[in-house]
Amino acid sequence: MLDIPLRVRVHVETLPAAQNDMGVCDASEQYAPVGKPNTMNAPHPSKVAGIDSAVPSPAQTVAPSPAAPITPVSAPNAPGALLQDRLAGWVSDLTTLHELTERLTRTGTLDEALRELLRAGAALVGARRGLVVLEPADGLGPDTTVGLGLARADLGHLETVPRAATPCGRVLDALPEADAGIAQPDLLAEDGLDPRHREVAVRLGYAATYALPLAAAPGERVGAAVWFYDEPAAPSERQRHLAGLYARGAGAHLARLVEVERTRAAMATISEELLPSRLPRVAGVQLAARHRTGPRGGGDWYDALPLPDAALGLAVGAVTGSGPSAVAAMGRLRASLRAYAVMEGEDPVAVLSDLELLLRLTEPARSATALFAYCEPALRRITLAGAGHCPPLLVGEHRTEFVETTVSAPLGMLSCWEAPSVELEVRPGETVLLYTDGLLHRAGDSTDRAFARLHAAAASVPRALREDPDAIAGHVLRAMLPDDGVDADGEDVVLLAARFDAAE
Repeated sequence: MLDIPLRVRVHVETLPAAQNDMGVCDASEQYAPVGKPNTMNAPHPSKVAGIDSAVPSPAQTVAPSPAAPITPVSAPNAPGALLQDRLAGWVSDLTTLHELTERLTRTGTLDEALRELLRAGAALVGARRGLVVLEPADGLGPDTTVGLGLARADLGHLETVPRAATPCGRVLDALPEADAGIAQPDLLAEDGLDPRHREVAVRLGYAATYALPLAAAPGERVGAAVWFYDEPAAPSERQRHLAGLYARGAGAHLARLVEVERTRAAMATISEELLPSRLPRVAGVQLAARHRTGPRGGGDWYDALPLPDAALGLAVGAVTGSGPSAVAAMGRLRASLRAYAVMEGEDPVAVLSDLELLLRLTEPARSATALFAYCEPALRRITLAGAGHCPPLLVGEHRTEFVETTVSAPLGMLSCWEAPSVELEVRPGETVLLYTDGLLHRAGDSTDRAFARLHAAAASVPRALREDPDAIAGHVLRAMLPDDGVDADGEDVVLLAARFDAAE
């Protein structure tokens, strides 16, 4: 990151060093006294041309060095004053670049980062619309396209232009001229412009483009960005320089987010493969499940399996920790519970006791919460036992209430786990919700408030949706986690719904 001082002191005696540092090696010729000022020696503005950024450029203060005597200056183009103006302009530019880069690094997802990149880049090059294509060079994805000021139909039109005919495509194909950016200052006046490109440019109303590569390092392309001008135009050399610096930092940040996204996708795939690929069909019960995996991957799980005598076993649980080890432990625990449920499912306490013994012997450093319910659909009766887990929620036309379960410790916390079971009679048409605590977590919420929110979410399910357990689960999930059903703290979320039909 750039560390730009907000106060600049200039020593006239150190002029050659300052010239070399700031890249103005020809300053000595410009600073020679002349008869009257003209446009070539006028003080440089302290703001980047074309920048209309949400981040205001801070006012720069230029003070004389206390160690050097102050010489009265009568002409506005004296060497010291002109150099101070030039340095103030550089500091203003770099401070703006620093602020924009800081805003980019605060983004936590790829979509946020790509949109922030487009906004900042448009401000730097003086454009109004833009497009960024994420396409890692290794071909492992994720591939996506995000537009600024472009509707989805506009993006569709742009995709119909042959790849080799667009500056974005040439950047993605790593052509030599693309390293420093590709400018098309008057697109419609170019000879040999692809007819389809001309047609799309006229349809969308842009007359010039400027494209930059996005790369973590030389040869490690992540994607490309292109900005569109409504009239023939091109960024100045100064704008190109700043935009290039910003794009290099953005490429490194996007590369990190790409790795995070790949890891999250891999963990989600593994978790999904360890969970039921489909829910069983059991007479008298309709089932639905929702599962969201956090970015680090966690150990939340659910299960539903048919048992002898037309019974049904339902289970939810969560293993402590996150990452691959927690996901692997979750898979082992779920597989073991299925075996115990088949052998002694009618006694949920025995099932959890066996699971606790296995966990204590095989993974003594890990604990877990779990809830197992033995359901008899023909009788609409449920016998359940929980080990430190959240109580089920009963949702019906005439009642919405939590099932009172006994207080018990999580598995693996005590030398010997034991808790009594609870019996529950379900009325026709009622739905039982089993869930993990990821559904309750939200920053600033107390436990009581979280349960109150869950109760309100379940009670507010529209009557038209109450016959569909999947619709009930979706409504509750959206109400509890409005951000696309993803927990803000990055935890796993499991929600299992079982609706009991009326007896025939």
